[in-house]
Amino acid sequence: MQTLKEVKCGRTVRVVKLHGEGAVKRRIMDMGITKGTDIYVRKVAPLGDPVEVTVRGYELSLRKADAEMIEVQ
Repeated sequence: MQTLKEVKCGRTVRVVKLHGEGAVKRRIMDMGITKGTDIYVRKVAPLGDPVEVTVRGYELSLRKADAEMIEVQ
């Protein structure tokens, strides 16, 4: 499996698992990123941080550390 950080621009992936614990995992889930959610990767900054995605019809920017916790397929 790969993480959201490894996904190329223009691809749509589905969340398989969220890693992390406590407040960090809760914050990711509060943004609407849960198991089974489709995520479209819009842009990745030159150094990979942040990653701009579309989730459930709205746009988000995720830090590289957060993107590494999201396992996708």
